[in-house]
Amino acid sequence: MSLFFPQWRHHPRAATAATWALVALALALPFIVGQFGNAWVRTLAFALLYVMLAQGLNVVVGFAGLLDLGYIAFYAVGAYMYALLASPHLFNNFPAVAAAFPNGLHSSIWMVIPLGAALAALFGILLGAPVLKLRGDYLAIVTLGFGEIIRIFLNNLNAPLNFTNGPQGITLIDPVRVFGINFGRPLSVFGFELPSVYLYYYLFLLLAIVTLIVCARLQDSRLGRAWMAIREDDIAAKAMGINVRNVKLLAFALGATFGGVAGAMFAAFQGFVSPESFSLMESIIVLAMVVLGGIGHIPGVVLGAVLLAVFPEFLRHTVVPVQQQLFGKVLIDAEVLRMLLYGLAMVLIMLYRPKGLWPAPEHGIRPVGRTA
Repeated sequence: MSLFFPQWRHHPRAATAATWALVALALALPFIVGQFGNAWVRTLAFALLYVMLAQGLNVVVGFAGLLDLGYIAFYAVGAYMYALLASPHLFNNFPAVAAAFPNGLHSSIWMVIPLGAALAALFGILLGAPVLKLRGDYLAIVTLGFGEIIRIFLNNLNAPLNFTNGPQGITLIDPVRVFGINFGRPLSVFGFELPSVYLYYYLFLLLAIVTLIVCARLQDSRLGRAWMAIREDDIAAKAMGINVRNVKLLAFALGATFGGVAGAMFAAFQGFVSPESFSLMESIIVLAMVVLGGIGHIPGVVLGAVLLAVFPEFLRHTVVPVQQQLFGKVLIDAEVLRMLLYGLAMVLIMLYRPKGLWPAPEHGIRPVGRTA
């Protein structure tokens, strides 16, 4: 209960009350922002996907200290896995699949989430195994190349066998179905109709909460301590008896699982996937979320993910109207201004708050007001 309020670790009632208040706010948020249109609820749903992505990258970068610039590849793996198993694409392009599944491929979410996590973990191991001895810039360059390789494969695997439909992407992806509830349609509850985007928001909220709990447990576990030891000095960690190779592989694999699950949910939410959604810029944005919020600090990473996910939509709805009112025309496009402000924010953070907006608490420092 004290995940977001570590300063109240010695006051469990206050931490519990504040945590439940946050949960209540998260549950009510769609109805609050929905007054301004469902587009804002959709933005919040994407913010929760980015929370899962950023937490997965935080395991690799924040906990283990392994700079990964190709993390979006695991997002792509999960998205295409769901797209292939829940769309007519394989059915229409491969007669053997059509013969084996005459009613089409309509995979259950109970199969998709574990499979997406397992497949992304496998790709995480495939990435981690060759780069275990690399550090710093060299590791960043190799992981960047891995992310681009996955994107280029997805862009070109439409010949001679059409697996991914190339740059055209895969469409007609089934929505999520849970206990007979179709998330692609509004749900009537006691005479009140919940739009589809609300259902996805609550599903993503549940997955994000599970992600946060798992990451918190990992951080406080023996494995988490081993990751932190490697982050500080892998030679000293090895001298202390830590199996550095296996622990690094686990960081890549476990971090990738969150990306795979988030990618599968992205495909279901969008109903369409294409290689353009998994460019290098997406990896940089997710890394910026981790750095902006606070590397290695779970609540800080949540803050960074929400800020950088909601901020572009805020700009899109304000920058253009304001410029038209002031100048009669648009001088700076919202997308250009977004990237300019991203860069400026990163510069200012590195200069004045290098540990992020909400940095991790220092170890060994007593809470205020407490004595030995």
